[in-house]
Formats: sequence, structure tokens, C-alpha cells
Amino acid sequence: MTDYTKLIDAETWAYIDRVNAFYPPDTVDYTVDQQRAVYDRMCRAFHAGYPAGVTASDATIPTAATDIPVRIYRKADKPAALVLYFHGGGFILGGLDSHDDVCAEICDRTDFKVVSVDYRLAPEHVHPAAFEDALAAYEWSADAYGIPIVLCGDSAGGNLAAAVSHATRGHKVRPAGQVLIYPGLGGDRSRGSYVTHAEAPQLTMRDLEFYKHVRTGGVDRTGDITLSPLADADFANLPPTVLITAECDPLSSDGAAYGSRVAEAGGRAYWLEEPGLVHGYLRARHSVARARASFTRIVEAVGALGRQEWIW
Repeated sequence: MTDYTKLIDAETWAYIDRVNAFYPPDTVDYTVDQQRAVYDRMCRAFHAGYPAGVTASDATIPTAATDIPVRIYRKADKPAALVLYFHGGGFILGGLDSHDDVCAEICDRTDFKVVSVDYRLAPEHVHPAAFEDALAAYEWSADAYGIPIVLCGDSAGGNLAAAVSHATRGHKVRPAGQVLIYPGLGGDRSRGSYVTHAEAPQLTMRDLEFYKHVRTGGVDRTGDITLSPLADADFANLPPTVLITAECDPLSSDGAAYGSRVAEAGGRAYWLEEPGLVHGYLRARHSVARARASFTRIVEAVGALGRQEWIW
């Protein structure tokens, strides 16, 4: 058993306790509607507001399958790049409001335009609906703005960002980079952090199995790279990649594995594991020093990739 009392500091424990007060560890046993209500209430409680000078407006991307809601954040008159952001939430939770302040702060600190994507959620829309929406949002952004695009997402959103990177290698306009924040990329669940941190605070293997089952509708999709980017046999020609994971998280090994695969294929990849942090720590960026420092690293990575610089 991992001794989290030695890995996690007092500030982070206080954050974990606050999260658990809104979103108890047994929330996975609730109905999906109940989980969404609990999650939305928690997100509202942690919302930090917008930095001065950042504005946002909502729009929709029309596709044959659905109209995809997006929220567009602006600060600079002529942004040098665009960040396409995919929110976390296990593919069943979240939306434009759940990561609203995170997107506003990325916009503020980079001066880039940010487009947040409200992709379709399971179980109403099983895979590949979320991936299709993510890809459509990329294609729309590339056509609409004509500036470099950095793909960014946390958790489930990191999975979608990576899947879009793999899917757009043959496109005329390819991503300038991708920043994947504690992503789930479909790694080997019998080893590494999946075993060491199977009972980590904030995310457990039981949670992961539940999310995977709901996302796929229980269908075995082994080898589907739009579901599990690590299943791809070819990691060549991917955009410059920065992966930032949490030490106390069953998904950490996915970041290490993905970064290694990109580098082995001749690409640029940088993986950083944040010590003593837990899955979902973006919400702790204003209350936990470790999370605050990590968010700064995330923003710096987004900024560098948007300027098409490699600083690692």
C-alpha cells in the first residue's frame, strides 16, 4: 500500500478534504445524473472568476451529427495562437462551465485566444462521439482563425487532445503542439502507476473502469487509437508534446509511456511528474503551492508551443 501521508503535504490534504466535502469518494456509485449534479456544484464552488481584461462569448460549431457548443476567450486584439481546450470529467461529466476559469486564466497568461469545447458526453453519446466533436472543433478552429493551434486538455480532455493529434497528421493544418495534463491515454492497466496508485485520493482504478465502461457502452474497443492513443503503432510526425502528470494518480504512467513513444519515433516530447499532487489538481492552483507552480509550468508550456518554441 502506498503511504500517501508521506507523499502528500498538508495543503494538498486540505484541498482533498474540500473536494471530498462536495464530491465524496463513493460518488462513482451514484447515477450519472447525480454525479453530474455533484460535480457541477463542486466546480461552481471552486470557480475563481475571470482575470481582468478577459472576455468570453459562446458559439456553436455546426456539424452533420450535432451542433457543438464552444466558449471563446479573448484578451489580446491580435492573438499569436489559439488554444483548443478539452475539459476533463471522465467523458461523462463537465462542460463549458466546469473549466471556465481555467480557460480564462490560460487566455490571460498567454494572450492567446482559447476555445473550450463542450463535446458530447456518455452514456447518452458513447465513443466515438466525443472524439468526433473534438476533431470537428479542431478543423473548425483551423479554418476560422488561421493561427497556430495548441491542443490542451486535462484527464479525459488530454485523451481527446492526443487523439486529435494522431488523427490530424495528414491534415494541411497540423497542431503547433499539445499539452496533456494528467491524461488517460489507454496504457497497460496491469503495471506501473495503475498498480502503485490504484487507490489514490481523487481517482482510483475502480473509477477508471467505470468511466471506460460508460464511455464505450461496454463494448471491447481494444486497439482503437481514437479511444486509446497509446494503442497506435506509429508515433511519428506528432506535434511537439508536453505531458504533465501527478505522482499520486493511477494515470501517471500513461504520461511517461506516451512521451517515450513520441521521443523514440523522433519527435519532441517532455514529460514531468509533479511530486505529491493528485488527479484533478488544477482546481487547487489557487490554494496549494505545488499546484500553483505546476499551473505556471502548464501555462508556460502552452505559451512556448503557441510561439512554436521548444524550450526543454
